Amino acid sequence: MAYDENNIFAKIIRGEIPCDKVYEDDHALAFRDINPQAPTHVLVIPKGPYVSSDDFTEKASDAEIAGLMRAVGKVARDLGTVADGYRMLSNHGRDAHQEVPHFHIHIFAGKNLGRMIKPVDS
Repeated sequence: MAYDENNIFAKIIRGEIPCDKVYEDDHALAFRDINPQAPTHVLVIPKGPYVSSDDFTEKASDAEIAGLMRAVGKVARDLGTVADGYRMLSNHGRDAHQEVPHFHIHIFAGKNLGRMIKPVDS
């Protein structure tokens, strides 16, 4: 799948659409989700044009990969979520319900998030 330069996250990175920014550096941007699923719900996105986690891990430079992961950790610490715990989630593709075709990591925190998935019935 080709990267769509007009997806909402690309527009946020370019400053065409405002966001509630919590962190930004050369490689990543983090902002609060407009439809939060937990008391703390932040998206951390690479600034480069990557459709998915697969695209990102295949094409991003080592500096971009390290920068994104360091941004996730810094945001989690800055938001005070480390002691009680937080969840990182990234959806990839149709079956995972990826809604925006720009790789992003969700940080959820602020309540007991329960089990991530239920065991498959056998």
